[in-house]
Amino acid sequence: MPTSTKPSIVFAHGLWADGSCFAKVMSLLRADGFEVLSAQNSLDTLEGDVAAVHRALGRVSSPAVLVGHSYGGTVITAAGADDRVAGLVYLAALAPDEDETSQTLQDKFPTTDVFAHIEVADGRIWLRPSGIECFAGDLPSQEQQIVWATQGVPDTDLFNQRVAGTAWGSKPSWYVVARDDRTVHPELERFCARRMQATTYELDSSHVPMLSHPDEVADVIRSAARAISSSPAAVG
Repeated sequence: MPTSTKPSIVFAHGLWADGSCFAKVMSLLRADGFEVLSAQNSLDTLEGDVAAVHRALGRVSSPAVLVGHSYGGTVITAAGADDRVAGLVYLAALAPDEDETSQTLQDKFPTTDVFAHIEVADGRIWLRPSGIECFAGDLPSQEQQIVWATQGVPDTDLFNQRVAGTAWGSKPSWYVVARDDRTVHPELERFCARRMQATTYELDSSHVPMLSHPDEVADVIRSAARAISSSPAAVG
């Protein structure tokens, strides 16, 4: 059961994923007594996904730590402006500034690996089976196939959308760089981490460190939670 001395943890997933991508980390944190919840982003609009995180914040105790993976970093950057949020954890994530979109940020350090394995159909961007190696190449083959089969499929315009709010400009942040990432360029991840002055960790990981390195990722979230718990001024 959660305790009043621990912040709650709210997760936001990215493209080609759903909330279950955090299951391994959530299990570890729940065993430690953390209250955890994952928003289920529709990947239809950025505004709708930010609203989904706000709804999740309404179902947990405050203060909260937001954890965003990949495009989920864009989501928590906007949603994190909420007064209920005390800190942000980015996992191989985008973190646009006020005048940027997910796409213009990604254009600073483009990677072609995964985007050579996509297909646009029915107004959505699908990851082909051949792309799972670029996305989650350090997972066992069977687990890779489950990740592919449960992919959340984004709207084609999603990366061009903006929502006001740059929470990392005013709230403490932590960042996990995935050194072997072939979906978001590791140099883009380092750029984002430096710009937000995040406490930064690097893992020898594919784009999904929460699946391939759950213990290490859980440790980063625990560190963020401890820092917030010992610094009331960080809340708000």
